[in-house]
Amino acid sequence: SPRGGRSHIPARSGGELPSPLGKGWGWGRGRGNQQRSTRFAALALLIAALFFSLNASFAHAKKAGKQAPIETISAQQLPPEACRTLTLIYQNGPFPNRRDGVVFGNREKQLPIKPRGYYHEYTVPTPGARDRGARRIVCGGKKSAPDLCYYTADHYQSFRRINHISNETAQP
Repeated sequence: SPRGGRSHIPARSGGELPSPLGKGWGWGRGRGNQQRSTRFAALALLIAALFFSLNASFAHAKKAGKQAPIETISAQQLPPEACRTLTLIYQNGPFPNRRDGVVFGNREKQLPIKPRGYYHEYTVPTPGARDRGARRIVCGGKKSAPDLCYYTADHYQSFRRINHISNETAQP
C-alpha cells in the first residue's frame, strides 16, 4: 500500500517512472508533470488544428469541385402527374399544394449554383402517398416563365433536366 502519499512502485534513477510512451513522457513527479501537461496540451491543439484544417479543405474541395453532369429527360417521358405539374407551372397555378412555388435552397448543390431565390420547387403528386411524396419539379428563373426545370423522383437525391419545356410540351 502507498506510504506517505507516494506510489509503491519504486522510481528509477532520475526520479521518473518508466513510460509506455518513451523517455520524456514518463509518469514522474514534480516539475516533469507540468512539462508533460504542456506537451499534452500542445499535442491536443495540434490534432484539433489538423482536424479542422482537413475538414475545411474537404469542404472547399467539394464546393470548388465540378458538378456531375445532369441527365436529361423529355417532358413526354415524365409521369403524367409531372406533366400536369409542368402545365400548372407555365399557367402560374393554381397549385394544389400550399408549398408549391416556395424557394428551393439547393443546399445539396446538386443543381448549378445560382443566387438564392432563383429556384422554386413544385410538388409532383405520388399516387397512393399520404403526404407530398418524394417527387418534385424544381424550376429556375421567373416563376411565371421559368428558364429551365428539373425533375427529381427521389426527393433531391438526383435530378434530370427537362428538355424542350414549353406550355405545349407540358401537356400529358
